[in-house]
Order: sequence, then structure tokens, then C-alpha cells
Amino acid sequence: MTVKLAKRENLYFVLKIVFTVVVLAAAVACFDYFRDSPLTMYTSLSVFIIYAVMIWLFIMFQKIYLVAYMKGNGIAVTERQFPEVYETFRKMGEELGLKKLPRLFVIQQGGALNAFAMRFSGNNYVAIYSDVFELMNSDIDSVKFILGHELGHVARHHMSKRFWTFPSSLIPFLTPAYSRACEYTCDNIGYELAERKSTNGLLVLAAGKGLYRQVNSASFMEDARENRTMAVKFAGLLMSHPYLPRRIANLMRD
Repeated sequence: MTVKLAKRENLYFVLKIVFTVVVLAAAVACFDYFRDSPLTMYTSLSVFIIYAVMIWLFIMFQKIYLVAYMKGNGIAVTERQFPEVYETFRKMGEELGLKKLPRLFVIQQGGALNAFAMRFSGNNYVAIYSDVFELMNSDIDSVKFILGHELGHVARHHMSKRFWTFPSSLIPFLTPAYSRACEYTCDNIGYELAERKSTNGLLVLAAGKGLYRQVNSASFMEDARENRTMAVKFAGLLMSHPYLPRRIANLMRD
């Protein structure tokens, strides 16, 4: 399967690599600058290490908690549990050329509508919230879009790329911009993997599983354009995901 990349994804990733090197080089230069003042140098180094370890522990704790929650409370989708969805998921993974299929879990989140992919200890996981997964009985294509989107993150190694370029997060706006580009790419992947080439998978996130079929997409996007004030535009620069109308417009350009 040919993946249609968001036009700036690779550019932003290259910038993240460049600024990761710059940040690390600046840190080394800073320590070298204070080499004639051992107390200052060791104090700075200690502070740097403490903060780095704290950030690492925080990220690891989040991942451990999520994996434990999925394995402890989630329902694993397998050949025996929701076999039709599992087979669909497996075939999508094959289309994307994945050598190892991520483990798929259904988790109940009190009516929230979402899904996510994550990587921990060398393994990839995909979780889909139960209120989205319920659509498998009435609109399997929307479920395929959402699962395909998450598989896109795995196929593009987005989680690993973000981890190894984490120091570039010090650069304002760069990491959210890269994240938004990744979301566009994964929307393209989910769109191609869904048979009907529908944007319903995104409308579900906008209006909910009970109302999304009644949403007028053209009106939704037109209203969004009218509501793009300076505050809305600025907030969008800080967000990891593009606004839903822009994601829909990205797909409809095809």
C-alpha cells in the first residue's frame, strides 16, 4: 500500500532531528563552558540529570499505567474474541507491511470516543474505546478508518520518532506541528483502508455515535471557517491534533 504523507511531516521530522542535535550540543557546550568551575559544572549536570530522570520516569509511569489498564480491564481482540474485527485488523496490518501486528484492546471509558496507539518495551499496542467499537455492528467502515489511523502511527514509527527527538520539544510550536502532520498522514491511511472512503470516522469524534450520520459535512466545515478567529488559530498552533473540520477537508481534497 502506498502511503500518502502529509506534505510537511518529513520536513518537521527533519527539523526535530536538527534541533535535537542543537539542544544536545548546547547542553554539552554549556557544561564545557563551566569546566573551569567544577562546582558550577557538577551542580548544572546534577540538575540536568535529575530533570531528565524525572521526565523519563513520568513518561514510563504513564505507559506502564496504560498498558496495565489495557491488560487488566480491556478486552483483547483476537481470533476467539470479535474474530471478524480481528481478521479485518490483521489484513489492514498486512496491507501496511507490518511484520508484527500490534495487540488490540477494547477499553471502556465512560462514553468517551477515542482510540490511541502506543509503544512500550518494544511492543506496539492499539486501544479503541468501547463506544466507538460498538459501531462495528452498524458502520464497520468507520471502525476500520479509526483502526487504520492508529495502525498508521505504528507503520510510520511515530511513537519511536517522538521519543528519540524529545529534546526538540524545547523549540516552541515544533512538536505540536509535527504531531498534527502525523495525524493528517494517519487520516490518509485510515481513509484508504476503509472501503467506502468516508469521513464518518472523523464525524463520529465530532458529533458522537448517535448523531454523526445527521451532520452536514459541508456546513460543518463552512461554519468552522467562519469561526477561525485569531484565538482559534493560535490555540491550534499548540494542539497535537488538527481541528476536525480541517482533517475532514484534508480527506475531501482527494
